[in-house]
Amino acid sequence: MFPEYRDLITRLKTSDHHFGRLFDQHNDLDQKIKNMESRIEVASHEAIEALKKEKLLLKDQLYGILRKASDANP
Repeated sequence: MFPEYRDLITRLKTSDHHFGRLFDQHNDLDQKIKNMESRIEVASHEAIEALKKEKLLLKDQLYGILRKASDANP
């Protein structure tokens, strides 16, 4: 996710607790969705779609933080 911000992500995960928490939530959701899609965990199509929407919202928030941080430190 966001390879162009790899260094900034590493830095923010340790210096910005809010960013780190969002990043971890995004990764947890990603794994849960993969488990559901591969039938390791049982879930309805609707439940998977709801989690995908939640994951997308987290990704948008993360991207906003990354953009703001990269603009502040060019």
